[in-house]
Amino acid sequence: MPKILPADQLLDRKAAAKYLKVTPGTLAVWDCTKRYDLQPLKAGRSVRYRLSSLDKFIERNLVR
Repeated sequence: MPKILPADQLLDRKAAAKYLKVTPGTLAVWDCTKRYDLQPLKAGRSVRYRLSSLDKFIERNLVR
């Protein structure tokens, strides 16, 4: 049974990458180049992503 996550939960880069099925390095490049606006939250070297932002990203980039 899949685990249900609250929409405002914060994921670290590794968990966010797993959720999106990309590598953590890919997320780092996207953040650095501003290719996609995933709205990362940064505190020092720590980066977190809101689950709701990742879901919006998926919805915007679906090929229909």
